Amino acid sequence: MKSPLSVILLWHMHQPYYKDPLSSEYILPWTYLHAVKDYYDMAAIVDETPGARAVFNFVPSLLDQLEDYALGRAIDPFLIHGQMNPYEMGEEERSFIISNFFAANRQRLIEPNPRYYELFKMSGDESGVNDDRRFRQFRTQDILDLQVCFFLAWTGEAARRNFPELQKLVQKGRNYTLEEKGLLFASHQKIIEGIIPLYRKLHEEGKIELSVTPYFHPILPLLCDLKSASVAMPRVHLPNRAFSHPEDARSQILAGMECFKRVFGFTPKGLWPSEGSVSDEVLAIITDCGIKWTATDEGVLSASLGGLGIGREAIFHPYSYKHAGKELQLFFRDHSLSDLVGFTYSQWDEQRAVADFIEKLKGIATNIHGARVVSVILDGENAWEYYPDNGYHFLKGLYAALADNDRIQPKTFSEIIATPPVRALNHIHPGSWINANYGIWIGHPEENRAWELLSKTREAAVKACPEVAELLSKGSSDIFAESDQLAAGVCRDIFAAQGSDWFWWYGDDHFSSHSAQFDLLFRRHLMNVYRSIGAEIPAELYEPVKKKSPAGFVRDPCGFISPVISGLVGDYFEWLAAGLYDLSRQGSTMHAAENPLRSFYFGYDHASFYFRVDGIIPLDKILLPDDELILHLVQKNEFRILMKSSVGESRLEKRISGRWIEKDDICHWAIRKICEIQVPLQPLKLHADDYIFATILHMRDSNELNRWPSDAPMKLMYAGEELELDTWLI
Repeated sequence: MKSPLSVILLWHMHQPYYKDPLSSEYILPWTYLHAVKDYYDMAAIVDETPGARAVFNFVPSLLDQLEDYALGRAIDPFLIHGQMNPYEMGEEERSFIISNFFAANRQRLIEPNPRYYELFKMSGDESGVNDDRRFRQFRTQDILDLQVCFFLAWTGEAARRNFPELQKLVQKGRNYTLEEKGLLFASHQKIIEGIIPLYRKLHEEGKIELSVTPYFHPILPLLCDLKSASVAMPRVHLPNRAFSHPEDARSQILAGMECFKRVFGFTPKGLWPSEGSVSDEVLAIITDCGIKWTATDEGVLSASLGGLGIGREAIFHPYSYKHAGKELQLFFRDHSLSDLVGFTYSQWDEQRAVADFIEKLKGIATNIHGARVVSVILDGENAWEYYPDNGYHFLKGLYAALADNDRIQPKTFSEIIATPPVRALNHIHPGSWINANYGIWIGHPEENRAWELLSKTREAAVKACPEVAELLSKGSSDIFAESDQLAAGVCRDIFAAQGSDWFWWYGDDHFSSHSAQFDLLFRRHLMNVYRSIGAEIPAELYEPVKKKSPAGFVRDPCGFISPVISGLVGDYFEWLAAGLYDLSRQGSTMHAAENPLRSFYFGYDHASFYFRVDGIIPLDKILLPDDELILHLVQKNEFRILMKSSVGESRLEKRISGRWIEKDDICHWAIRKICEIQVPLQPLKLHADDYIFATILHMRDSNELNRWPSDAPMKLMYAGEELELDTWLI
């Protein structure tokens, strides 16, 4: 009889470093909000579920932020406005709350609370009122209720259950008092103060393993040498300035381990490299630092062993990597299982999702032989706002099912490394857990510009301050705790600017309404270096790196896509290389809150053009059964595709002499949670570098309810076959 299949769940806890180096204020609230919603809940669920086991990975710069909030040293604009007395507010403060306190998942965090949803509709989402009128609608009691509803929605389900005073606020529902709001924030303070002690307790009880990431979450291989990006992306456009500082990578690891030891009281055995980014040089440094295990994505293993076709069996084993007489064990995440938890199961019934996960593990247990380990690794905070009750029932059911199945055994990485692996790996492909390359963080002009500014700033600090040069050259664990506080502060700002988050939001592969704040934080860390060494701040640091795009435009396609037309959110990577418009930012008279659509993706392969439309809630909740969506396309000719809910196909229609004529070309579409459309390329007669213009119409009873964009069509670039030859961005 086979031994049980070992299953490891690693939850990676990470937030960007939101603390402004000049004002010491946290410019965004997400560390606080995820603390009371996710960092507490994730530990509490393990604590109360018999047999639950997991690995929790903390980024040291997140631990710093949690400590700041626990000690009352952290302030952010949302917390300040949330704690304000609405009876003493001016119009500016009221406007901030109405504009920002609906920053929550509508389906899971707003609609389940009748009072919060009522206020949401008052804000203009469904009422159609203009800005001035909607602000005047809110009475003082409405503002007070909105303060409580927002912070209560961002409170985890386990936290609500474990703090009776929070349960009472949920049950009351409306007409909150200032005293009750004060009780909410007092409970939040207790929750945040208890987060680190709870994880420490669970580790001491053997229920979890704790691991670490380099201090400010940098992409380690790029710190070692930017040229490493060209191995996986031969056509990548590198920055004009070189950057090769493996000593910085070593210091980020050692300083992270030192912070971890100070917080939790022991030295970690394991390290999750930021974004799963590895290279041979990085693995050698990790091994030298005394780390016993690390992990990355199955795509990196596939590339390391010779590319596609190696078979999935290879990922279900630990590997040994040796350097200078020391051994490091490597694990590779199951990409599909991780993405099911992160992106798919949130829309399923919890019991069905758990059963599906267990069945997939049983299939692996049946078909894989030898030392069998399944590594499921994903973000520990970002998925749960898409689940009912913050994932509480799903996680409890998952932990219980793993513990109760005799063919499966939940484990930690440290338990696995007690047995030497039989497979050796002498070379690792340089890549990350996204497409087995570093395209998210280098190659785009904005990303390259940021690397050049970072390189110039580091060089200026080394030349101006011998103490900084000496400290940076050490590659030490106490780089931020040296007696020379000026040099340590300079190093801290340089290392903070090396964080992956700034580069994540540069370029056009991701978009955020807070991109300008991320850009400002990056440049302020560099400005602070010049200020500390007494040098003039270069004028170029006052100019944003992030460039503004046309209304709603985010990016052009950067690779072929061939998604499955299902109307469901499937594999995250199906649409990752697609072009993107943010429909919530269209330049029109429609207020953003009234717009039910959020995103418009577009891309193509050799045979078809693909389109995807996402709503702020699932489209099957927006559209009535007989509603119709029309995709209108204009190039040299006009085309349209008529679609109703569910899944179907229809003939492409072409406008000829003012009439719509059906062609023989069949278009496939599906409208469920999202809308996905496949249009054959041949009738569009597009050539490389052509543009095609797109509009979406929402029809009901032959009447046009809405069109997006309302002012002018979206201008979509078609690069042709050359796109696949020049995939440098992702």
